[in-house]
Amino acid sequence: MSSHAKETPSAWCRSEYDPLRLVLLCPPKYMEIKEIINDVQKRYQQENIDVATAMLQHRQFVAALQKNGVETVMLEPSDHFPEQVFTRDIGFTIEDTVFIGDMAASIRQGEEEELQKWLAKRQIRFQSLGSHRVEGGDVLIDQDTIFVGISSRTSEKTIQELEQKLPSFQVIPVHFDERYLHLDCVFNILSPTEALIFPEALSSETVSMLAERYTLIPVNREEQFALGTNVLSIGSRRVFSQPQNREVNAQLRQHGFHVIENDFSEIIKSGGAFRCCTMPVIRK
Repeated sequence: MSSHAKETPSAWCRSEYDPLRLVLLCPPKYMEIKEIINDVQKRYQQENIDVATAMLQHRQFVAALQKNGVETVMLEPSDHFPEQVFTRDIGFTIEDTVFIGDMAASIRQGEEEELQKWLAKRQIRFQSLGSHRVEGGDVLIDQDTIFVGISSRTSEKTIQELEQKLPSFQVIPVHFDERYLHLDCVFNILSPTEALIFPEALSSETVSMLAERYTLIPVNREEQFALGTNVLSIGSRRVFSQPQNREVNAQLRQHGFHVIENDFSEIIKSGGAFRCCTMPVIRK
């Protein structure tokens, strides 16, 4: 299903690092670890989520985005979807189209319809990719290249579908250890020439392939578990990251990035951080 009501595209994205103009988020009002769907949640299952703290951290993040010139819009949270804060997974923008994912975990199924209704109401062009399972955390775009993580959440058949829908792009499958949930938890593009990587989750051949294109900044095991790879670039070498991930932040600064530190320690208990919580609508 597509929406084409506007002649002028109201969405645009061709990278992970162009200036972020408009982004979709969802407050963690009903956030809860109800069904274990990743290793991070296993550690925090008994402790679970302090919603008041999560809401405060999310508000601070939104305020920091706005302070840095990013327009923020919100999905209305539903008590049916305890993982809805992670808006990146339910859709991703490539050029003038938002592609709607197909969620693998039963506890997240239905979030796609909420995104579709939001896009249709605002007459933003969209397409469903429901014929093959895909989640936005496995999709990274860099100009004419789309990297797609092949995982338990994203089917390899998605590669063929994206190639058919986007013939001017090169679609590259990236296999990684599925324990790490999504590709953006082990690999994240920061600029045309730099990327964060947790090399233990990828084969040496894959790391070598990525190293031909990017200067790879390694993330250690402890900070990967704290979602150190899952930062958010908002343009002009500005990156959101957690203050707890000191080594990642030090390396980013050494490479000339301006690190905007925001405590997300409550939200990461469910297995996602800044990139997971943001679905760019416009980057340019």
